[in-house]
Amino acid sequence: MAENARGRVKVEQGQKRVRIYLRNKLVADTLRPLLVWESPYYPTYYVPAADVSAELKPTSGTEHSPSRGDAQVHDVLVDGTTAEAKARTLPESPLEELRDAVRFDFDAFDWFEEDEPIYTHPRDPYSRIDVLASSRSFRAELDGVVLAESPNSMILFETGLPPRYYVPITALNQDVLRPSDSVTHCPYKGAATYWSVEIDDKVHKDLIWCYRTPFAEVQKIAGLAAVYNEKVDIYVDGILQERPKKRY
Repeated sequence: MAENARGRVKVEQGQKRVRIYLRNKLVADTLRPLLVWESPYYPTYYVPAADVSAELKPTSGTEHSPSRGDAQVHDVLVDGTTAEAKARTLPESPLEELRDAVRFDFDAFDWFEEDEPIYTHPRDPYSRIDVLASSRSFRAELDGVVLAESPNSMILFETGLPPRYYVPITALNQDVLRPSDSVTHCPYKGAATYWSVEIDDKVHKDLIWCYRTPFAEVQKIAGLAAVYNEKVDIYVDGILQERPKKRY
């Protein structure tokens, strides 16, 4: 694994087959992906240029990174479909591993690790998730109003994040719940849907979420709800927990 002394960028050889599609058209297929930690929280993929089947058309755009160097911006063209300015190359990067690799904007394409789709960003091989049943009582409040209360919970422990307490939907205060159209994707857990909370005519957006059909690795939280630790008061066995700070 390489690390740039001028920044936190780490580069590591990935072990999974990675395929990238643009509107069902193959852009790249590699057995040699690079995991690059451009931020300390999660990696992104860089693909060897030799494994890119789409045409990369240079634009006039460039970008500078203190740690990765100057990037040339490219349009991605494949079978009459174009993703404008959605790829980067760094032929003179101070990180040698990146000089012959291509960085594709994650949100512009469909990504697969082996035969399974991935969302938001690649899974970090150094992250772990454990879901444990707990008999410790749980209560969540906001402005003195109880949002959820349960004699037990499923606690999800995820590397780098605060514990998340998952309780039955029936443990939520139905009087303050408001449906939300928001949907987010987690590379480890799947798609989450949300509720907002209304207290004294003020709506607090997306404070509670639920993975109704999570990935197999975290099936224990299926159909349970979690409350946003960072934005509410949480009591475990009657003890107020310190609100964690948002990581990113």
